[in-house]
Amino acid sequence: MSEQHLPVVVIGGGPVGLAAAAHLVERGLEPLVLEAGPSAGTAVREWAHVRLFSTWAELVDPAAEKLLAPTGWTAPAGDTYPTGGDWVAAYLQPLADVLGDRVRFGARVTGVSRAGRDRVVDAGREDRPFTVHILWTDGGGGGREERILARAVIDASGTWSTPNPLGGDGLPALGERAAADRVAYRVPDLTDPAVRARYAGKRTAVVGSGASAFTALALLAGLAKDEPDTHAVWILRRGITGSTFGGGEADQLPARGALGLRAKAAVEAGHASAVTGFRTEAVERRPDGGLVLVGDDGRRLDPVDEVVVLTGLRPDLSFLGELRLGLDERLQAPLALSPLIDPNVHSCGTVYPHGANELAHPEKDVYLVGMKSYGRAPTFLALTGYEQVRSVAAALAGDREAAERVELTLPETGVCGGAGVFDEPDASEAPQSGGCCGAPATLQIGGTVTSGGC
Repeated sequence: MSEQHLPVVVIGGGPVGLAAAAHLVERGLEPLVLEAGPSAGTAVREWAHVRLFSTWAELVDPAAEKLLAPTGWTAPAGDTYPTGGDWVAAYLQPLADVLGDRVRFGARVTGVSRAGRDRVVDAGREDRPFTVHILWTDGGGGGREERILARAVIDASGTWSTPNPLGGDGLPALGERAAADRVAYRVPDLTDPAVRARYAGKRTAVVGSGASAFTALALLAGLAKDEPDTHAVWILRRGITGSTFGGGEADQLPARGALGLRAKAAVEAGHASAVTGFRTEAVERRPDGGLVLVGDDGRRLDPVDEVVVLTGLRPDLSFLGELRLGLDERLQAPLALSPLIDPNVHSCGTVYPHGANELAHPEKDVYLVGMKSYGRAPTFLALTGYEQVRSVAAALAGDREAAERVELTLPETGVCGGAGVFDEPDASEAPQSGGCCGAPATLQIGGTVTSGGC
């Protein structure tokens, strides 16, 4: 069965999936992008109100720009910071438009395998094309199932649809599902009157320690200036140290550093209070509707009205079950990539540029790229995904030299140290060299001073 006439199926029509298609076109390969949502960048549209900490210069893929240029498209000013909505309107949708019929919407991939081979069968496996099962969810064909063949599969479906739960053990906290009407897993869009009314004058628990949590704290602090009694309770699973708010001025992405400083300012101004070393075990609803979070150490927090859970995301691997993937048992990321991004080992933002070699699996010609490639690890940048798909497209075209060539230098966060996902190490365990990137070792929060590592 010849595979030369078959497309390379790209799962996901977001920034990295569309960039993958552009690189495949540049290489003379035919992509077929399958996007589950109704339009380009469906996931990005859901956080359209959030401003990115990368500039436009870091958000436009070079191959995509070449594809767009003949249409008269002009790149936005490279030193400005778009919102998610800007990214979609000025770049992602035009890119999908120029790709035309190579992008299909309302196409949810439900399974991928080798044609005529489940994951157990060895014989003739690599000689078979891939079979991709699709459930059409849009248009007149809604509910129709289809199977197509592919010469290779690039999964750029991301992790947006599978946020981590509130529970400190990776499972939903007891009572979390029952309190679903008061629990959100996204940064609230306070420009929406209904959402604003939901949080105005309320106590909101914000659970998480990354950029999304910083954004939510900053937004709620802004709301508190206009709406009395609005207050955020910031819940962290570890203690507050000098690195809690990111790299600050040492971050090579200034807007990312500034985001952490805004969260710090929200705490210092009294618009948010911090609860540290708290891992939620249960959510209890009071008769008045308030929610009480119960920790695994028995602590019970004062009631809150709303909970915003921003504890990260995880990959949906359910439709890849018949493929032979080599994934790290902790991060669910490709084995060769995991040591570079494992937050158990380091929290520095610098990740070595990587491509087809690090993303390869035992199943030949299958690649997880973009956020999906990071599994449960944080701090992914669009630039990382663009370099990944450049390399993968080169590998699929047979250009090993280009696939192995590094064409990217990633910016540092200014945050260094270990134990990135759990308790901070003791001072005696902190890195002694090559560690601190400029964040203060002593941080004053609300009148109390906490010392810690970098």
